[in-house]
Amino acid sequence: MNLGFIGTGNIVSDVVTGISKSKISYKKIIVSPRNKKKAQYLKKKFKKVIIAKNNQAVIDMSDWIFLGMLPKVGENILPKLNFKKTQTVVSFMSTTNYTKLKKIIKKKSIIIRAIPMPPIRLGKGPVAIFPPNKKVKNFFDKIGTTIEIKNEKLSKNFWAISGTMASFYELLNVLSKWLIKKKTNKLDAQKYVTSLYSALAQLALLNSSKPLNDLVNEQTPGGLNWQGVNELKKLGYYRLLEKSLKKIYKRL
Repeated sequence: MNLGFIGTGNIVSDVVTGISKSKISYKKIIVSPRNKKKAQYLKKKFKKVIIAKNNQAVIDMSDWIFLGMLPKVGENILPKLNFKKTQTVVSFMSTTNYTKLKKIIKKKSIIIRAIPMPPIRLGKGPVAIFPPNKKVKNFFDKIGTTIEIKNEKLSKNFWAISGTMASFYELLNVLSKWLIKKKTNKLDAQKYVTSLYSALAQLALLNSSKPLNDLVNEQTPGGLNWQGVNELKKLGYYRLLEKSLKKIYKRL
């Protein structure tokens, strides 16, 4: 099986890296030449990666096609390309819905929308897909944890949540900078903050069958964490987070 990628941005690079380090069986990974620097990097790093002459060549050589362009770019480029009925097309384009993808691709190919995130390069993290598909699920289960969604409207909720990733990184950035201002070594500051939040996320994951609110409520009244969360609640921090999610959802 040959895997083709149209668009060679950050998320495609992450997915290609995850695949290349996994036990997924494939012959070649064909990437588009649009981002020459990233394409050349992937080719140099992984033996099975080759760079196609153009986007149509990616399609012609591949059994599965992954669409990793920005929605506006994809909606302009894809109608000019000729897909095959036998191909599986997996789209990472956030605001291009399933109905529009079918019209753009024109052929009766298997079309799946997927939401991979950067940790996929480590073989970790959730990958939400719509509609459910056993082969695509098994594929992504080898480089993450697949969540099948039966309703596209429901899948928009997951796309919205995926839009909070940079906000999370900014939180780590703010906390690290605070420590640095207090004369902590930069490396130590970043290591402490990232290690702490990584461990907290793992603890929450282990307890994911229970309400997350339990982890909030177990903080000792009057303690530092009790103070921190209540001060942020009073300032409207979490209301603003919900407001941001609503705006991202509306865009979708």
